[in-house]
Amino acid sequence: MPARRALFAAIACGAVAAPPVLAAPAVSVTDMARWQAQAAHVSIARDTWGVPHVTGKTDADAVFGLMYAQAEDDFPRVELNYINAMGRLAEVEGERELYRDLRMKLFIDPLELQAQYRASPPWLRKLMDAFADGLNFYLATHPHVKPRLIAHFEPWMALSFSEGSIGGDIESVNLAQLEAFYGQQAKPATVALASVETGLEPEPSGSNGFAIAPAITKNGHALLMINPHTSFYFRPEVQVTSGEGLNAYGAVTWGQFFVYQGFNDRLGWMHTSGGGDVIDEYLESIVDKDGAWFYRYDGGLRPLKAVPITLPYKLANGGMGSKTITVYYSHHGPIVRAQDGRWVAVRLMNKPLKALTQSYTRTKARDYAAFYKTMELRTNSSNNTVYADADGNIAYFHGNFIPVRDPRFNWKQPVDGSDPATEWKGLHTVAQTITLFNPQNGWIQNTNNWSYSAAGAHSPRQQDYPAYMSVYGENARGLHAVKVFQNKKDFTLDSLIAASYDSELTAFESLLPPLFAAYDALPAGDAQQLALADKVALLRAWDWRYSLTSTATSLAVFWGQELAELAGKQAREQGVPVVDFLATEKVTAAQRLAALATAADKLQRDFGNWQTPWGEINRFQRLTGDVVQPFDDAQASLPVPYASGNWGALAAYGQSSKSTTRRIYGERGNSFVAAVEFGPRIKAKSILAGGQSGDPTSPHFKDQAAMYARGEFKEVLFYPEDVAKHLERRYRPGE
Repeated sequence: MPARRALFAAIACGAVAAPPVLAAPAVSVTDMARWQAQAAHVSIARDTWGVPHVTGKTDADAVFGLMYAQAEDDFPRVELNYINAMGRLAEVEGERELYRDLRMKLFIDPLELQAQYRASPPWLRKLMDAFADGLNFYLATHPHVKPRLIAHFEPWMALSFSEGSIGGDIESVNLAQLEAFYGQQAKPATVALASVETGLEPEPSGSNGFAIAPAITKNGHALLMINPHTSFYFRPEVQVTSGEGLNAYGAVTWGQFFVYQGFNDRLGWMHTSGGGDVIDEYLESIVDKDGAWFYRYDGGLRPLKAVPITLPYKLANGGMGSKTITVYYSHHGPIVRAQDGRWVAVRLMNKPLKALTQSYTRTKARDYAAFYKTMELRTNSSNNTVYADADGNIAYFHGNFIPVRDPRFNWKQPVDGSDPATEWKGLHTVAQTITLFNPQNGWIQNTNNWSYSAAGAHSPRQQDYPAYMSVYGENARGLHAVKVFQNKKDFTLDSLIAASYDSELTAFESLLPPLFAAYDALPAGDAQQLALADKVALLRAWDWRYSLTSTATSLAVFWGQELAELAGKQAREQGVPVVDFLATEKVTAAQRLAALATAADKLQRDFGNWQTPWGEINRFQRLTGDVVQPFDDAQASLPVPYASGNWGALAAYGQSSKSTTRRIYGERGNSFVAAVEFGPRIKAKSILAGGQSGDPTSPHFKDQAAMYARGEFKEVLFYPEDVAKHLERRYRPGE
């Protein structure tokens, strides 16, 4: 699940008045009567956790109710997702977000989306109509809610946020480089910016997906672990059913009308970010000819397409301004930066209609064949999929949108745009991509790592596929997952949850021995040896496992962070993941020892003792409904034992924004988590970070927080009779 999940870590700018299509019309008597009639076909049952169980007569009725329920829980996040998806963030946040908006508008054209809406099949148009109607009915019946920008939703807007992953793919375009290129509008820049990043990669924004076959489960039923690692509160928990066969339960991204990661009564699906190479860059050789721009292709010249894009933005005084930027396109895609005297065009998937179709239809698949058919639409571009079903099947799809390319080229780097041999040659069929179906070992794992360890000894073989088919390497979570599942049997829901929360921080298995070697090489009686003796002894005795009381976890994590600060820039320059680089000989003994001394000093300074228990440092806190949470060491918080996925924690927990506090407050990692057993009746357990509602006054704002911190799951209420036993309220939209 690509980086769109990190969107709200930095928000910004604005410009002229909103386009007429988004102007807020007065609600007509006709519209209100139509919405009320549709609401009469919808029931929303809130269980004692606030989870909405939405039932509609038709799929469209269910979508209407689902959008209404989402707006009840957190309309600001629903609206903000669409503000961003349509490239309108600057209109509410100001000029600093101009280039985030420009990046979206390089690919998203409202007029084109409106045309695709009109051309969509009737069944899908009905769903898009219901999507807009449900949100508009909510606004009409809640006049106290004041949208920041979108006072009226249009059906075509659903295509701007179709979760075919275009949003996440677009975010691969570097904003600083985009601004450097187009910021001097008189003439685009001809140099690229150098990266100055140090330290660890941000807390991984991917996920864990685990599937267990009946052969190694106690009850003889397939199991699925759904564990997305997103920013907290990015997705709520819902159930949506209809009289037309819809019955999906799971996590829905705010503003979307389909369950993104979840299950129905027959099968379940879990997406993990990072499949194959789906985005390519082309080096275009630019020629200025008679005042016009051209680029070289196949021995000739082609004109660059110039498109003026007007970017409205909010002024500091509350008024509106605008800036028009002329952007350029080759036939490969928009120009986004420069490199070595040439301009770089980006090519990626942009099929919103097919993507929205795939996102919705997979929720209604009844068996593996039907699910596979949805995969053949090939528009889930940045995700892998882990699958399990009631027939006992488990499966894995590594990516879904993989262009066919000439394997002679290094597709990890920009390729020569003038060479026709670098063109995409259609898409690989699903059968040609990396897949698994019922591997003999009985389990499948993916942690945003490569697919070549997905099923242990029965994994796909790297030599059988072109290099671009899988672009990620192994990671610490992947190594950890294999250790957890290898040669195990008799899995139950509870033991699968326990395995998925196994406390080992696998990365330190390779990181600590070089530190110990560096320490042992110090001369006897050396001042540094004496100063670090008790620190090294603590780490030597550690079993690499986190816990609330572990002081070694605190020291190891702080040491790893300091070492990453020292060597992170070098790792990035060499194109090596930082944690992998830290275990190599390129990190010096002096760096390892200095980082340990600095880590201990920081712990002593910030907490009064370098042997501070991890639970005193690592905390959960939810103070407000803000998209970007404030944190305050003086306010109440809960101790959390989990750790960053960078260190191999399967239950990932990390802070992704720049810290302004002594303590670490989680913002990303385990968010919505569910474990499902596909027997004759669905049995499932789930937990949310915090709670269902974004309203601090709601009892469901953080009613799951303490359970979340303990790794304790609630029972999923999948069947109507179970919901009835734990019912908080039943109502229709508008009541």
